[in-house]
Amino acid sequence: MTAKSLVGAQTVSLVSRCVEIGGRTGLSSTTGQGGEARVRKKKDKAGDGDFARDSLAATSRIHGSIARNLGVAIVSGQYQPGDILNNEIDSSEQLQVSRSAYREAIRILAAKGLVESRPKTGTRVTERNRWSLLDPEVLAWFFESEPSEEFLKGLYELRMIVEPAAAALAAERRDDGQLERMRKALIQMESQTLATEAGQAADRDFHDTVLEATANAALFTLSSSIGAAVRWTTIFKQRKRELPRDPMPDHWKVFDAIAAGRPDQARQAMERLVGLALEDTRAAIDPKD
Repeated sequence: MTAKSLVGAQTVSLVSRCVEIGGRTGLSSTTGQGGEARVRKKKDKAGDGDFARDSLAATSRIHGSIARNLGVAIVSGQYQPGDILNNEIDSSEQLQVSRSAYREAIRILAAKGLVESRPKTGTRVTERNRWSLLDPEVLAWFFESEPSEEFLKGLYELRMIVEPAAAALAAERRDDGQLERMRKALIQMESQTLATEAGQAADRDFHDTVLEATANAALFTLSSSIGAAVRWTTIFKQRKRELPRDPMPDHWKVFDAIAAGRPDQARQAMERLVGLALEDTRAAIDPKD
C-alpha cells in the first residue's frame, strides 16, 4: 500500500467515526454523486441551535482528522518535501468528504507551514525549515510515529536554553500564589505519578507556572510549546517501559530554590532536571538496525 493510499484509508476510518458520532447527536451521512459525504439533518428534537452546534462540531472533527493524518504522514517522511498531494477533487472523492472539508484541512496544514498551494502546481509539501515545529499539534504529530534522535535532541536543547534561565528569573520574581500553584502541582504529580494523565497534566502545570513566574510576557508565550514538549517526551519515555528513575526529587529541588529566592541554584537545578530527562529519553529510543 502506498503512502497516499495508507493516509486515505486511515482518514476514511476517522471520518466514518466522526459521522457515526454525528449520527448519535442528530446527524447522518448520505453519499451522493462522486462519493461526497454530505451531512443532512434528521428530526432535531433539541432545536435548530443544538443541531447547528452539533453539525459544526462534526465538520470540525472531519477536517481535523484529515489534517492530522496528512500531518503525521508529512512529518514522519511518508511525504517528502517537494511532493505534490492529490488535487482537491480526487482527494475529497477518495476520502468521501466534501471538497470544503478537505480544503479546510489543507488550510490548517498551510497555516503550520507544512504545505503550500499554488495555482496550476497544486499543493506541495514544503521544506522542513518552514514547518512550525513548536506548534503543539505539529509536536504531537511527530510523536505519533518514531521521532528521530536529532529531533528529540533539538527539543531538549530548546528546553535547556529556556527553562534554566526561566527558573532563575522565577526565583527573583515569583509571588506567593505562583509558589502555591507550583507546590500543589508537584504534590499532584507525586501522588498521581507520570504514568497517568493527571500526573502528566500536573507536570505541565508546574513548568507553565515557572514560565509565568518570570513575569516576562514574551517568554511566557513559549509555555504551550514547552508544555507540549514536556508532555510528549514524558509519554515517549514510558511507551514501552516504566520510567527508569523517580523524577520528583529533581522537581522539588527546582521548587525549593525558586521558593528560597536563589536564582543560581534554581538555574542549576533546572539544568540537571532537563539533562536527566534527555538521558531518559535517549534510553527509550529504539536501536537502529
